[in-house]
Amino acid sequence: MLIDFVPTVSGVSLAEAPAFKKAPGGAPANVAVGVSRLGGSSAFIGKLGDDEFGRMLNDILKQNNVDNSGIRFDPDARTALAFVTLRADGEREFMFYRHPSADMLLTESELETEGMMSIWNEADIIKINEDEIVFLTGGDDPNDDNVVLKKLFHPNLKLLVVTEGSAGCRYYTKEFKGRVPGIKVKAVDTTGAGDAFVGGFLSSLASDHSILKDENRLKEALYFANACGAVTVTEKGAIPALPSKEAVAQLMKQVVVASS
Repeated sequence: MLIDFVPTVSGVSLAEAPAFKKAPGGAPANVAVGVSRLGGSSAFIGKLGDDEFGRMLNDILKQNNVDNSGIRFDPDARTALAFVTLRADGEREFMFYRHPSADMLLTESELETEGMMSIWNEADIIKINEDEIVFLTGGDDPNDDNVVLKKLFHPNLKLLVVTEGSAGCRYYTKEFKGRVPGIKVKAVDTTGAGDAFVGGFLSSLASDHSILKDENRLKEALYFANACGAVTVTEKGAIPALPSKEAVAQLMKQVVVASS
């Protein structure tokens, strides 16, 4: 968990930005808050600096009903910071300040304390994007199903999802594969979009594990996850932009009306 400093205007370099808006973020924390905002139950384990930013982030978890009993504070390291460059299309680049920061210093012994929640995997699922496919396969075509199935899918995997930004996502299981369309919106900041997608999907999976065996319900869950990501890119920052279930339902309703 860290703080993103997002330029108040898009399409400029960090040096050219006139001012920055601080926004809590960090992928694991984004997902935990995303699940909670959608009505699910979530917890976060990690380390923050024993400083004002760290205390602020801890309070944000509490405000969003995320179990923060797994938070530890480091008196000798600062909370991580990231400055985000926003291009005109909302895509971003990061400059991290971690030398090292507290989030990098969590140790295994600090997890073995009384009251810590037990964490386990309900399902063996991978979410990956096209750039990550290119990296992991050494430059292979990320749109080639054979590349995905032969190099990334393994026998114990229940679901592999490839996210494609505003275009939606692809899904692969042992029984079926397909594509779910995205929802087009005006992107302001894409920070946290993938995390919102994961939070949206996990909230659906937590309420109904059988969706992994039913293609139609899986597609519904992935479309809902796409909508979560779409709502998130319409505002700056990650956690501040993560949607409620009502906001996602409203966007999906607007899409249905527009297409009818």
